[in-house]
Amino acid sequence: MDTRPKPNLAARKALFVFLLLVICIVVGYSIFDQHRPWVVPPEYKSLKNPLQATDSNLKAAAQVYRDECAQCHGVTGKGDGPESRTHSPAPADLTDVVRMNGVTDGEIFYQITTGRRPMPPFKNRITEEQRWQLTLLVRSFSQKTVETDKNPEEPGEKQPSH
Repeated sequence: MDTRPKPNLAARKALFVFLLLVICIVVGYSIFDQHRPWVVPPEYKSLKNPLQATDSNLKAAAQVYRDECAQCHGVTGKGDGPESRTHSPAPADLTDVVRMNGVTDGEIFYQITTGRRPMPPFKNRITEEQRWQLTLLVRSFSQKTVETDKNPEEPGEKQPSH
């Protein structure tokens, strides 16, 4: 005769329901989290960039951008970097004129500083000056025209039109 205890069917069902509930909560939160607005505190919205868009500031920002941002946001800021497809929500298109005209330099600085999943915070990864330089570069992506299109690899140099 078998002396092992028989598995309690009611306990297994309860465990299954509990795991299903946890999965639903995680998926629901993930979907909700993707679509919530990026709330920037008022004190950041009014910040003005203390740096000017000089070639030296843009070149310094381009180096940081290549190292820290291009893999997701793409070389030209379109949000089409090689890792962009693996992220949800997708990286922002920094060339979107309407979107970028709707945010202040202080808001861009705040977003770079604090990050938001999947984008990491850069407060402790790069200096404050580098974050302001990146703000200049990010802003420049939406201010380009076909004649003045600039590659972040070489700020200030015109690229040939195709």
